[in-house]
Amino acid sequence: MPVPALTQERRQDMVKHLHKVLEEHRTAVSQYPPRWQRRHQESDEGQKITEDDEKRSLDEIQKLTDDEIKKMEEMSKAKEKEVLEIK
Repeated sequence: MPVPALTQERRQDMVKHLHKVLEEHRTAVSQYPPRWQRRHQESDEGQKITEDDEKRSLDEIQKLTDDEIKKMEEMSKAKEKEVLEIK
């Protein structure tokens, strides 16, 4: 059963949806550092770590978060290019 080629309008709609999904995922991932910090502060009663260790941990989590967001953006750009490419 032959499938007709996508129209340019449909391709643009798919790209808009892709951007919407990317933003949702970016928001979800960017919420990890603040949630980690809140959880750590709540459980801090029995555990004592130095401020330097806490800062180092937060910096590392932020770096991992930024790396994941960058990967998602790169994947999104590649998919956008693929969707917009007329074969």
